[in-house]
Amino acid sequence: MIFTLDNTTDRQQASLVNVSRRRFVQGAGVLVLGWQLPGALAATPAADGADAFAPNAFLSIDAQGRVTVYAKHVEMGQGAYTGLATLVADELDADWAQVRVEGAPADTARYKNLAMGIQGTGGSTAMANSFKQMREAGAAARAMLVGAAAQAWKVDPATITVREGVVRHAASGRKAGFGELAGAAAAQPVPAKPRLKSPKEFGLIGKASLRRADSADKVHGRARFTQDVKLPGMLIAIAAHAPRFGATVAGYDASAALAVPGVVAAIPFEGSAHRSAGVAVLARNTWAARTGRDALKVQWDERRAYTEGSDELLARYRQAAARPGLPAAARGNVEAAFAQAAKVIEADYEFPFLAHASMEPLNCVVQLGDGRCEIWNGEQFQTMDQKAVADYLGIAPERVTINQLYAGGSFGRRASPHADYVVEAVAIAQGARKAGFDVPVKMVWTREDDMRGGYYRPAYLHRARLALDERGRLQAWQVRVVGQSLIKGSVFEEFMIKNGIDATSVEGLSDLPYGIPNLSVELHTPDDVSVPVQWYRSVGHTHTAFTAETLVDEAAHAARRDPVALRRDLLKGHPRHLAALETAVRAAQWDRPLAAGKSGVRRGRGVAVHESFNSVVAQVVEVSVDAEGGLKVDRVVCAVACGLAINPDVVKAQMEGGIGFALSTALHGAITLDKGAVVQSNFHDYPVLRINEMPRVEVHIVPSQDDPTGVGEPGVPPLAPALANAIFAATGERVRTLPIRTPLRKAV
Repeated sequence: MIFTLDNTTDRQQASLVNVSRRRFVQGAGVLVLGWQLPGALAATPAADGADAFAPNAFLSIDAQGRVTVYAKHVEMGQGAYTGLATLVADELDADWAQVRVEGAPADTARYKNLAMGIQGTGGSTAMANSFKQMREAGAAARAMLVGAAAQAWKVDPATITVREGVVRHAASGRKAGFGELAGAAAAQPVPAKPRLKSPKEFGLIGKASLRRADSADKVHGRARFTQDVKLPGMLIAIAAHAPRFGATVAGYDASAALAVPGVVAAIPFEGSAHRSAGVAVLARNTWAARTGRDALKVQWDERRAYTEGSDELLARYRQAAARPGLPAAARGNVEAAFAQAAKVIEADYEFPFLAHASMEPLNCVVQLGDGRCEIWNGEQFQTMDQKAVADYLGIAPERVTINQLYAGGSFGRRASPHADYVVEAVAIAQGARKAGFDVPVKMVWTREDDMRGGYYRPAYLHRARLALDERGRLQAWQVRVVGQSLIKGSVFEEFMIKNGIDATSVEGLSDLPYGIPNLSVELHTPDDVSVPVQWYRSVGHTHTAFTAETLVDEAAHAARRDPVALRRDLLKGHPRHLAALETAVRAAQWDRPLAAGKSGVRRGRGVAVHESFNSVVAQVVEVSVDAEGGLKVDRVVCAVACGLAINPDVVKAQMEGGIGFALSTALHGAITLDKGAVVQSNFHDYPVLRINEMPRVEVHIVPSQDDPTGVGEPGVPPLAPALANAIFAATGERVRTLPIRTPLRKAV
């Protein structure tokens, strides 16, 4: 789990308010509801006066009956808009066709992620932290609509029903749409504790056929991403960044760049501990900015630049792994167990740096005014970016307006604890203003800039040992993890690093569910590697699940046990793990022999089960390996235990997308360094999964009425180990380094 802020007190003290009554509803026919946290009104200048209209709400209903849900979480393809709207619409008893979604503005007081303490999207928390909150907003609005109708019709509210956006009184035959009642509803008292439906009463929650809230706009080209923003007089900025991390600008010659038609200026900007320095070319269009940037001649001061290569770095990590690290988890007596072991398994696992490589490279639009800043962006950390920009400009956070747009993927890159690229865009806009261009600036990173500009999932080395007794029972488990901290130096360090242990480096290993009597997990965190690092979809589980689940497979092979049977034994006391595992293996027909391949083709099947972000996912992977060692992933059967599935289709899509994402990383993902410079630059040398590589995927959701848990990331971790275990089953070849090197061992 990434974010573990305890905000129970705030949550308990929060209350629904009718923000419309604070200003404009007189005659406007609009109902607006939002969550108000303690102290928030006092911090809002307009709160106590006639102009106290606060547009920061979760829900509004206009005079036409349109229901607008304000999403505090960014929509980056994961289905957050649909999920949030479903929660509101179900309790409101709205017609799904009358519901739309808008991104909420940056405002921690009203829109904070209850699992984070800031407004932000990450850690697969969007639905889990909003499940009750958004339902209460919908239920309160419904009660107020009913109250308005009862008052107008002079009937008992208990005799009124609401269904698909229509309020009815059966005895009198009267009915009204939401729009007709919105104005009167705004004058009703806000229920302190609106009654929520029981799961049996849900009309939309849990229904697989609900249309996604963002699909129509995306299909018809109406969806607005940052790249779609065009403002009067806007300039495009593309920057030259240092080729090595830590280098600074020693000088530059912009004469060739300024000679490009459309180029108007070259703006140097300083870096910081968490942001690269560079020179930006400003132009009237993107092509001119790109051509001008490429024509720039920049001299870099690399005296403090990072110059180590990937091979050198891993060699250092291996040396570190030979020494004890800081204890992240310990039970029993590991050394005594190894001393008495009948069989010991030892292995090193290697994981490279990874780039987020989302389809929409980084970009941001900035407009500066007198003491104000307005931003258009697909924001993952709205209020952190807002504060970082405010600090940079020396203004109050409320003077930084963020317009929330769709994000074309992110996988964690737009959730920067350092707001690196957003502040860079502001620095460029500020430089442009000083140069006489008082206009909006759209900063655009090219694919190459995105690939080489950092930040990355860190490279890791794991050194593992297993001890088995004479009966093949797993007696001891030891893993030493070596890799950079994602958290150190960020605002999360204070509560996410305890006793020197960055929880994200060892999650999935330090909380291993398997019943092994002696366990040790240790961590080395080098502090002399200056490659910028940041969380990546599924965070630490991207590497810890691989080690854990392939090690269990090795133990099963050594003990001559079926790997599913061994997991069943080791997971006693973990019913969600067992439920996911049993669902997956049953659907995959694990108890039947895998169908043979064509002549010369070896087939194999592997399994993995892993918990991340409070959800458990089990996957069974089937592969074929031809006589030349060519690998084909044929089928993935996935089972997810994620509590109540608010939108089953979205959950399935998240599992499918996570499997494709994970397979892409397992087969192709590697950022390598040569003397400190990133080697890869685009999809030709950092490929993503192609359609012909995508296997057949079957997703099964474990039935549950428990509150929802994460689904955006848990589909990723089990794929690579299940794949590696399938390759071993097919070829006898153990995979311990990612990405998987092909061709595999040839058939003999």
